[in-house]
Amino acid sequence: MSPQLGKTLFLLGLGLMVLGALLWLGGGSGWFSWFGRLPGDVRVERPGFRLYVPWVSLLLISAVLSLLLALWRRLGG
Repeated sequence: MSPQLGKTLFLLGLGLMVLGALLWLGGGSGWFSWFGRLPGDVRVERPGFRLYVPWVSLLLISAVLSLLLALWRRLGG
C-alpha cells in the first residue's frame, strides 16, 4: 500500500467528517437546506409513506466534486 493512498483516504475521511458535522449542526436551516428541494428532485409524501429521490441535488454535488478533484489533480495533488 502506497503512502499516497493512505494520505488520500485520510483526507477523504476528514472531508466526510466535516461534511457530516455541517449537516448535523446546521439541521434543516443550515448550508444544505436546499438538498432534496431543487427542481427535478422527486419528493412524495403521503400518510405513512415518504419517498425522497434527490436526482438533481446529487448531480450537482457530483459535478462540484468532479471539478474539485480535477483541479486537485491538475495542481499536483
